[in-house]
Amino acid sequence: MLQVARLARRSLGDAADLVVSFIHSTADPSGGYCNRDARRDLYYTAFALDALVGLDAFDPLTPAADRTRQWLDTLADGADLDLVHRACLARAWAAQPTAAVPAGRREAIAARLAPQRTADGGFASRGGAPRGTAYGCFLAVNAHADLGQPLPDPDGVVRCLASLRSADGGWSNEPEQPLGSTTATAAAIATLRQLDRPVPAHAAEWLLDRRHPAGGFVAAPDAPIPDLLSTAVALHALDALDAPWRDSREQVLDFLDSLWTAAGAFHGSWADDIPDSEYTFYGLVALGHASV
Repeated sequence: MLQVARLARRSLGDAADLVVSFIHSTADPSGGYCNRDARRDLYYTAFALDALVGLDAFDPLTPAADRTRQWLDTLADGADLDLVHRACLARAWAAQPTAAVPAGRREAIAARLAPQRTADGGFASRGGAPRGTAYGCFLAVNAHADLGQPLPDPDGVVRCLASLRSADGGWSNEPEQPLGSTTATAAAIATLRQLDRPVPAHAAEWLLDRRHPAGGFVAAPDAPIPDLLSTAVALHALDALDAPWRDSREQVLDFLDSLWTAAGAFHGSWADDIPDSEYTFYGLVALGHASV
């Protein structure tokens, strides 16, 4: 996704500077970046850093970058974090120069991912969960990659994802569901591709069926309006499968334009009033795919 976000500059042009200014506006004076409530947040920090890196606007030598690393260092190996935030910690360190990462930190964070493993071979956001989720598997697999650490038992993740296929051919975060979700389906596809495993037939068709006539992709078969997260991850999965979605390219660009703000950020959907670094990064990803 980070590589694709770099392509957004093709469409943004000079407006890329507005995005950089918006991300900088969410910085916390003590390091890190803030959420919608103006509170420092590791989740939003990971997205803010990726947005800056994607736009070639992250300077690791600035005092602000140094304060962010000092704050990340206080989180140590993420022992007090859940899987989502441990993955964000891994992602935030991945944005930093190799020499700036404390010795042994990558291995320590990776070791903290092991307790999130479930009996079915997957990973779950909640410790002690009986089954893994598509989202949990996606986070854990990519966190190991960000940390440069081998993933134990990748076949277990594949088995877990197989159990999460929904009756309609997508994926869900729970087994034996009648309908899949766009985010879970895209996460499963991305994870299987990351592990160099085959993606079941018709997965691309399931995602293509989530296209909204006005542009963008919906979160589920019964969702009324498209949203930016579903659009970004669907495009990412479809391009990974070389699926033919570009007949909808102009509609996708129109949808993205409808979520763009003069402040240099993206809203999450037509019903969302507050832009943030997370959706702005997903806007860059979607725009990057549509720019090719």
